[in-house]
Amino acid sequence: MGKVRHILQKKGNQAFSIDPNATVYRALELMVEKDVGSLLVMDNGKFAGIFTERDYARKVMLKGKSSKDTFIRDIMSEHPVTVTPDVSVEECMSIMTKRYIRHLPVLEDNRLVGLISIGDIVKYIIEEQKYIIENLEHYITGH
Repeated sequence: MGKVRHILQKKGNQAFSIDPNATVYRALELMVEKDVGSLLVMDNGKFAGIFTERDYARKVMLKGKSSKDTFIRDIMSEHPVTVTPDVSVEECMSIMTKRYIRHLPVLEDNRLVGLISIGDIVKYIIEEQKYIIENLEHYITGH
């Protein structure tokens, strides 16, 4: 099975981020604009955590807080689980399943290099299986 590096090579390293001093409302606007379920929190260019739809639901909406008056720094997940580019796709699936998370920041030498989601993993596995099936079909039919 492939590695996180292979997913990033296919999808690219683009990950959207927000400053910890931004409001939750601004983060939600950005998430809608970019059609993503999470934002990396970057403090002066340094990875500080992650903000997800789940953070919003559990720490703002259900607590009766205002998204316009709440700052990302107050509700972000400060120490999220991270992986390196050399972690296997299978291990990422295991981490996400055991921890009930949908996003994994990717760090290399303590530097943020990307973000993968459960959707990225599913897409990668489907493409890998399709490739294997096509090769087996070619082998069987001799074409």
